[in-house]
Amino acid sequence: MKKILGLVLTFYCIQIYASDSKGEALTFVSGKIELAGSIVFPADGDAHSAVVFVHGSGKQSRSMYWAERFASKGVVALVYDKRGVGQSGGEYESKQSVSEKNLRLLAQDASAAITVLKKHPKTKHLPIGLTGISQAGWIVPLAAEQSPVDFIVLWSGPVCKVSEEDIYSKYTSDLDRNQAPGYSEALRSRKSRYVWPDFLGKDTDPKESLNKLNIPGLWIFGENDGSVPVDLSIRRLNQLKKSGKNYQYVLFSGLGHNNMNESFSTATDWIKRLQK
Repeated sequence: MKKILGLVLTFYCIQIYASDSKGEALTFVSGKIELAGSIVFPADGDAHSAVVFVHGSGKQSRSMYWAERFASKGVVALVYDKRGVGQSGGEYESKQSVSEKNLRLLAQDASAAITVLKKHPKTKHLPIGLTGISQAGWIVPLAAEQSPVDFIVLWSGPVCKVSEEDIYSKYTSDLDRNQAPGYSEALRSRKSRYVWPDFLGKDTDPKESLNKLNIPGLWIFGENDGSVPVDLSIRRLNQLKKSGKNYQYVLFSGLGHNNMNESFSTATDWIKRLQK
């Protein structure tokens, strides 16, 4: 994966500035910056849930493609330009994207997007969840801790510390492969002890937030993933499940890190079943 604390939003502002068949374009405030995004609704108006889609790493703008895919399955989707990207204000952090400060800022942005759905007249009565891919595995649990949601869904989301993912992805060079190595193999390969740099702040561990949440969660993994230590993440999820958490995961053979297209219906079917 190429790679503050619980900030309270001091004021809330949303402005809808366009509406068309593909949804509403809007702006909303996170802390002191303004973010730009879009909400896409099912064409027939029959929605059973709503989600905020959280970016993976990199300079990501709002993904209308995934918003429209969600909407086609009866899920309203809010997507937005990452801070410092597209029409969103703020500064994009490229050098220290996995620092504690940056991950918590991105969680604050996701939390602000959740507030939009909770206040929007078309979605405020719907079950609302957080979804995302890759780096979102660290961001979504933090955001869910800040702003309570009804469920979370993550594709290739690490359930391990940032340092553990870094050890793994350096060993694999972030490349998917037919038989992705386990985390222990990556750890044994090191010639020197890994030292987490102090300037990055805390080594974020999503398990800390996941331990505090009491909502359903689904993780979707591909067994060929060369970016995230899937075996370690599944081991951590099983520990959380044993403690009573309602967390589930699906492991797809033959799929790698970017597996949303192939596994999308698994996620939306799961979301729909939650509402029955």
